[in-house]
Amino acid sequence: MITAADIKITHEKIAPYINYTPVQHSPYLSQLADADVYLKLDCIQKTGSFKFRGAMSKLISIPESERKSNAYAASTGNHGAAVSLGASILGMKCNVIVPEGTSPAKLEMIKMYGGTIEFYGTDCLEAEAHAQKLVLENGGTYVSPYNDEAVIRGQGTMGVELSESLTNIDAVFVAVGGGGMIGGLGTYLKTVFTNIEIVAASPKNSCVMYESLQAGKVLDLPSEPTLSDGTAGGVEEDSITFPICQDVIDRFVLLTEDEIAEGLKVGLLKHHIMMEGAAGTAIAAFMKAKEHFKGQRVVIVICGANISQDVLKQIIV
Repeated sequence: MITAADIKITHEKIAPYINYTPVQHSPYLSQLADADVYLKLDCIQKTGSFKFRGAMSKLISIPESERKSNAYAASTGNHGAAVSLGASILGMKCNVIVPEGTSPAKLEMIKMYGGTIEFYGTDCLEAEAHAQKLVLENGGTYVSPYNDEAVIRGQGTMGVELSESLTNIDAVFVAVGGGGMIGGLGTYLKTVFTNIEIVAASPKNSCVMYESLQAGKVLDLPSEPTLSDGTAGGVEEDSITFPICQDVIDRFVLLTEDEIAEGLKVGLLKHHIMMEGAAGTAIAAFMKAKEHFKGQRVVIVICGANISQDVLKQIIV
């Protein structure tokens, strides 16, 4: 079981490697909702994504004597870049398994941070299974994007910084894919702020965690393309994030692609912050549910900045 104390210790361990990201007040969203709204800017985390927290937490848990072997990751972008940079910092080699059709811009980012790319399958679950198979065959360490206690503790370190930045928080909005970020963040914040509401945001086109929570078990469901590509895809059948999400998520908000696009516009044009679709999803969720949060102090997690030029052109017209 992951505890707030574990997450606090993890933050101390990874502090020399990560950016301590700021919390910024949003006058626009505060006035829109008659609330006190803040943005947690993990879009300026190293590699442009919160994923670096979890990757670094996992990689430093590897004994130094074992760091001569490779790290393996499966990813369409942010996680692969995060593991690549973390491995490079620790002097390790990194192999990133990517599904066919991955964005060339994201492939370039993974290479820039030192990762070696191998194509396999057509979605992330197939790539993840292949990466784990390679570890069994060759040795090394598999770094899951979410299904690992060290990774979840790393993602939860955002909660440590939030609790140090704000004296009280009534609600936090978080985009959800595999559940590592909301699981770690919710675990920590619910210990510090006992009445806090953890609100999950997902695109209707890919809401596997939502449907799984509704069913009471992890479901194998297809996903449609979405602007929130960082949260898209399935959840591993045995994922340890599922029971954590059952415990920490208080409310779920599902978004259409038009609503996500509007959330992105608010972030890009009203706040002048470069952010990706998943961050726009969290903003859109707050805008959709704002009537429930009048007079409250709310944090929206801006989880990443890695938006493609094509999506930018699509949004800003």
